[in-house]
Amino acid sequence: MNIYHVTREFDTFLKRENLSGYKDRIDSILEIYRERPGGLIPVLQQVQEHIKYLPPVVQHYIAMGLGVPSSDVYGVVSFYSFFTMKPRGRHLVRACLGTACYVKGIQRVIDKIETGFNLKMGGTSEDRRFTLQGVRCLGACGLAPVVMVDDDTLGEVDPSKIVKLLEKYE
Repeated sequence: MNIYHVTREFDTFLKRENLSGYKDRIDSILEIYRERPGGLIPVLQQVQEHIKYLPPVVQHYIAMGLGVPSSDVYGVVSFYSFFTMKPRGRHLVRACLGTACYVKGIQRVIDKIETGFNLKMGGTSEDRRFTLQGVRCLGACGLAPVVMVDDDTLGEVDPSKIVKLLEKYE
């Protein structure tokens, strides 16, 4: 792809996502790290902080801005779990899948979340309000079943009340 094509696709993406105001910030980040060895990861972290995810169009723009192959950018993004190529919700909902939570009914809680917000485990609601992830353990077995919303721990979650609890998160 040529520079014009990559830039045009990136501009279209930013406009579609209502993120046009971030282009100058991203360009500044790229300028700072362009000549620095090992700058790719900090660039990816900062760009993801601004636009919340790193789809291929963004990866191509970063590659062009740093003068590295797109395959290098993709390799880093796909290797590290803290980078995402899919949009995430404003709130991360983590449901504990550990033994205590499983025995105490976390699956019923998950089912209510999926139904109430029309999303699946590992997915994001259409309005990008919530992303639902399963985690092996949250270290709060005595409070099972446990769900974390961002940094808030919700213990002894009643499946019939979870949707109402989550409604508080705008």
